[in-house]
Amino acid sequence: MKLLSDKALIDAYTKAKQLKLSNEFIILIEQEIKKRKLVH
Repeated sequence: MKLLSDKALIDAYTKAKQLKLSNEFIILIEQEIKKRKLVH
């Protein structure tokens, strides 16, 4: 996930929530967001 910019990560999170993708995938994104200390 380090290859994604912070903006791309937040965009991916937003889109994953909109598309109701798997909870496991959303949790992975959330963990990376927290690791980077970003706000979602």
